Amino acid sequence: MKTIDYRDLGLVNTKAMFQRAMREQFAVPAYNFNNMEQLQAIIIGCAQSASPVIVQVSGSARTYIGTAFLPHMAAAAVDLARESGLAIPIALHLDHGSSFELAKECIDSGFSSVMIDASHHSFEENAALTRQVVEYAHAREVTVEAELGVLAGIEDEVSAEHSSYTRPEEVERFLELTGVDSLAISIGTSHGAYKFKLQPGQEPPPLRFDILEEIERRVPDFPIVLHGASSVTQTHVAMINRYGGKMDNATGIPEEQLRRAAASAVCKVNIDSDGRLAMTAVIRKIFAEKPDEFDPRKYLGPARDELIAMVMHKNNAVLGSAGRIRA
Repeated sequence: MKTIDYRDLGLVNTKAMFQRAMREQFAVPAYNFNNMEQLQAIIIGCAQSASPVIVQVSGSARTYIGTAFLPHMAAAAVDLARESGLAIPIALHLDHGSSFELAKECIDSGFSSVMIDASHHSFEENAALTRQVVEYAHAREVTVEAELGVLAGIEDEVSAEHSSYTRPEEVERFLELTGVDSLAISIGTSHGAYKFKLQPGQEPPPLRFDILEEIERRVPDFPIVLHGASSVTQTHVAMINRYGGKMDNATGIPEEQLRRAAASAVCKVNIDSDGRLAMTAVIRKIFAEKPDEFDPRKYLGPARDELIAMVMHKNNAVLGSAGRIRA
């Protein structure tokens, strides 16, 4: 396989993004995508709201899209941003990389950032594998994200029945051992659309901001990442259920908690489920109202428009990333 330098695709790594986010107290949105329409919506929404963006794929999404397609899609995303009015900074990120080999493949194929997720291993094994990825990535000016603590929930190949909060006392040692550029922590977020088991009328539990604040105290000015941070928009859940879906008790992270996190050391917030819900809701509505429709453009196009609106809302009202880029 031919090695591709991400800079030749017009991409950037996350270093400058995170420095600005910490300085100006906002979070860079990290949106997952699985197909062309999702990527188009993310880029258009971020260009129109003047926000930097991290577009990310899991290992399974990379396989689904096709490894040969991804570099070309990334380069097209850079061009699309310009066509949409603003040449925003775009990073291409591997989400929840499971091995050194996968991280290396992504780096060699044009990714500007990778995550190695060894959080399910022992502290020592996690640090050793993370260090191996860091050494390979940094030699190529690619940034690396790791994880301490375990998030519960299911999303793509990430699955854990129980969560374990990040231990602040382990963070300093982990950073010393690995040299990693950013760290995903567990403070109560969860993967997927069913983040909490709630009774009717019950509110989701608050995030553990005490853990976040202690980590900030121990490692000031270090970029922190929140995974599993979709809010599971209830209007989209209701639309899915109204038009034949079955998503009872789907709940997410309240937006006000994410706004508070974005004003802290949290520089990157991962959003996947909300994008899936937005597109699925519109597609279900169209199929229910127009059962004779079979042109993918007639349902994927409106679904893309819904995702653009969701991205702009997140950037403006939740993460504070809108308006951070000047023409």
